[in-house]
Amino acid sequence: MTQFVKKTIGQVLKETAEKFSKNEALIYPEFGIRQNYGEFLASCRKVARGLMALGVKKGDHVAVWTTNVPEWVYMQFGLGMIGAVLVTVNTNYKSHELEYILKQSDSTTLIFIEAHKDTNYYDTVLSVVHGLDKTEKGKTSSPNLPVLKNLVYVGKRGSTPGMFNFSEISEMGGKVSENELDERMSSLSVDDTINMQYTSGTTGFPKGVMLTHYNIVNNARMVGDVMGMTEKDRLLIQVPLFHCFGCVMSTMNSVYHGSTMVVLEAFDPLKALQAISGEKCTAVNGVPTMFIAILNHPKFDKYDMKSLRTGIMAGAPCPTEAMNQVRTRMHCSEVVIAFGQTESSPVMTMTRRDDPVDLRVSTVGRLLPDIEGKIVDPETGEALPAGVQGEIVTRSACVMKGYYKMPEDTAKAVDPDGWLHTGDLGEVDGNGYFKVTGRIKDMIIRGGENVYPREIEEFLIKNPLVMDVQVVGIPDKKYGEQVLAAIKLKDGKTATAEEFIEYCSGKIARHKVPRYWEFVNEFPMTASGKIQKFKLREMYSTKYAE
Repeated sequence: MTQFVKKTIGQVLKETAEKFSKNEALIYPEFGIRQNYGEFLASCRKVARGLMALGVKKGDHVAVWTTNVPEWVYMQFGLGMIGAVLVTVNTNYKSHELEYILKQSDSTTLIFIEAHKDTNYYDTVLSVVHGLDKTEKGKTSSPNLPVLKNLVYVGKRGSTPGMFNFSEISEMGGKVSENELDERMSSLSVDDTINMQYTSGTTGFPKGVMLTHYNIVNNARMVGDVMGMTEKDRLLIQVPLFHCFGCVMSTMNSVYHGSTMVVLEAFDPLKALQAISGEKCTAVNGVPTMFIAILNHPKFDKYDMKSLRTGIMAGAPCPTEAMNQVRTRMHCSEVVIAFGQTESSPVMTMTRRDDPVDLRVSTVGRLLPDIEGKIVDPETGEALPAGVQGEIVTRSACVMKGYYKMPEDTAKAVDPDGWLHTGDLGEVDGNGYFKVTGRIKDMIIRGGENVYPREIEEFLIKNPLVMDVQVVGIPDKKYGEQVLAAIKLKDGKTATAEEFIEYCSGKIARHKVPRYWEFVNEFPMTASGKIQKFKLREMYSTKYAE
């Protein structure tokens, strides 16, 4: 067992910068940024003082709606230093969702970029925050958002009425002394909420998960320890920073262990290959779809991956074949699987670097130190023995404080004994290794038989024509539900439903063979790279409605 450390985010960065001041801390190949830890600390402190000059107080909520731009990283640690709460906003959100988050989170400040993909953030903010053309900077008074006071634009527009430019925030820092910042830092408690992660909203309204310094620092520490991270490692960060995978398992993990952060603004398989090769990255984090895209890139063989040692595949079930290729073709011999959810800061279990390959491809590992976990009957809450499927629950100092202003939802998620109910189905073996077999809501009940999509997906992914596959249940009058498989074929390949039915014949039970087959180019996804099964279900339920 290990001892949880009691340090704030600011203290962690300060200690790392003192220990490894000349080591590279932050590299942005796309932005030409290359800072050592001494320089990175100075940048974060400058932003922190600027936010104090803006009037951001301890406990204030600051929403950040940007891609992985450098300002995001400075904001994460700058806000951590002054005790303000970083409210993460999904980069895929549109106006309705932005307004919901700003209102529900009681954010006093919104920091945002010009645009990303098909969303113009600047125009979206103008549509949500009213009367900006007649508003003085720092005095926003939109009737629909009564708490919001400050808008901060990150970009190159010459004129932004009613808004500060991010460059002004850094300049304003001159009005606040280094001593005033130190005093603010010393006033913080490790138990203060410092981060509000809005869950992706794959089911229902997004909920603001309240995480503390204690939660985040310790989860990052444990994750990095399992990866074997040190000041000699260089981690490619291509996952969104607004997600725990980005800001806990990647940036906070790196800063805690003195490692170098090599950051991409958004995932791109070619840029990932270029960064790994050019910066000699030793580690890479990503969801399975990212690894699959990198491995299947036509220029993959032109880049040297031999510097890689470790990395994390998480965020969704990891296909066995993809895992094996990451180990061999990408030279990530120590790649590990992590499992958890935002509400547990986020990681609960990980495979270990020295685990036999079969465990690393068939399980999500064992519990991190000081984290409890067990399998319970979803109906009764009774603990179940090894090898029996039930709901995965966890209890530890990494479990969230709760959902912001949602006491009923919090009570449903965390029981009176402190156990977080994940909603994930799984089982644990006699050696403490967990398997995730699906979501409770993902389970398909066809004619009284329970069908677990993960099982069928793992079977179909072995077909040499398949790049990726998702299985969902479609309503059916006779059987209750029917099984549908949505398949993304490898480039240049074609197939028919009949070929796949033949492939399944005699290999899996008849009730598990999909009734419907769809061949797709893409899956609907959240910005963090998770496939939205509920959207697939909605789409095809309409198509096949009787």
